[in-house]
Amino acid sequence: MINTSEDRRRAADRVVTATVLVVDDSNATRRILRRALERAGYGIAEAADGLAALAACRTQSPDLVLLDIDMPVMDGPTVLARMQEDDELSEIPVIFLTARTGGSDVAAGLQLGAHDYLRKPVEPVELEARVAAALYRGSQHRSLRETAMAADRLSTVDALTGLANRRQFVRKREQLLAGADTDGPVGLIMIDIDHFKRVNDREGHLVGDAVLRIAARRLQTAIDCSQLLVRWGGEEFMALAPGVGERDAFDVAERLRLVVCNAPFSIGEDRDLPITVSVGCAVGTMRTLDTLIPIADEALYEAKRAGRNRVVVRLAPPLGP
Repeated sequence: MINTSEDRRRAADRVVTATVLVVDDSNATRRILRRALERAGYGIAEAADGLAALAACRTQSPDLVLLDIDMPVMDGPTVLARMQEDDELSEIPVIFLTARTGGSDVAAGLQLGAHDYLRKPVEPVELEARVAAALYRGSQHRSLRETAMAADRLSTVDALTGLANRRQFVRKREQLLAGADTDGPVGLIMIDIDHFKRVNDREGHLVGDAVLRIAARRLQTAIDCSQLLVRWGGEEFMALAPGVGERDAFDVAERLRLVVCNAPFSIGEDRDLPITVSVGCAVGTMRTLDTLIPIADEALYEAKRAGRNRVVVRLAPPLGP
């Protein structure tokens, strides 16, 4: 309870910096912990057993869980194990609460992934210090993970167009080769902007960059979620289309061609450029995937030699047994 006017003033002025879920089957223990943590400026949620704790984690998204080891219905270690198995809950830091004097349960909990432990009865000063430390470590871990994810995204995304780059193409290729039916069809479609050097020479590289960005956006609309479009380099793009045979590959390639040439590119006030692409498509099976790039490249140059703004499809020769 808040006993003094000074305490009431502090309670009114405090800013809730984090929410702590207190999980204990004892009403008295939860009340004591709530009182101490609220005075420290934390928002509090409560649960009296393990199942209620998991439900509260999903509905209230606490920043930290104080989790009793010994509880009915579901004990603390089981709750922690369930949290570790759930992608949405696995990052929430957990501090175990225990009335036991032995260390084996605590050690097992730490091995499961708990951040810390506290022995009951808990001293308020120690409680505040351990909670603050666990929240800080959790924040640092999230920050590092987000930084790593951002760095990974930067390494797999083309900075100019926002499309995937060659590194992401390699990842997709490895996934397909590892998990797909080796006899399943696959199409590889290479797209090249016609006369792009002329655009750069006549209009300048800023306009050339704008053309690449517009082309990328249009091409992206012409493929479905099972296919991967990457900027292959310069003015070339590549679409990887698993499960696509010769007839369907031509349809996808033609759709990619049309989405670019059907309307001019707006490059400024009252300025439009007609842009077309040539498309070379190689079709084979997953076993022949590594042979498709030079075949698609040759089909692309055949389309250019034939007058540009067209699709040429070539089949990969079958591999030996």
